Amino acid sequence: MPGARLLLVDDEPALLDLLKKYLERLGYLAEACGSPEEALEIFERNPEEFALVLTDLSFPSISGEEMVERMRARNPRLRAIISSGYPYEPRSKHTAFLLKPYAPKMLAEAIGKMTTRD
Repeated sequence: MPGARLLLVDDEPALLDLLKKYLERLGYLAEACGSPEEALEIFERNPEEFALVLTDLSFPSISGEEMVERMRARNPRLRAIISSGYPYEPRSKHTAFLLKPYAPKMLAEAIGKMTTRD
């Protein structure tokens, strides 16, 4: 759903910048964060503002999955897409998995599916 506010979390600055630009071109409002801690801080300011979080699974501090769980404690309706180069099985019906590397079209389709689910 273009116009939706997305929170992007990845510790690879080049990928994060590329994702942000691509999603904004599709009409999404994208906020980019380089760490789970930064993302949690931004999310806490207004947890109802974000429709979806797109995050890497692995970070040095906390996992993307744990970060999403903390966010859902504040906004249970939050949707998430977790990406990784390794297989992963989401524990929530409100979470999708995207295997890296993925094509931009695959990302757009996954976001479209997740933002239109009940």
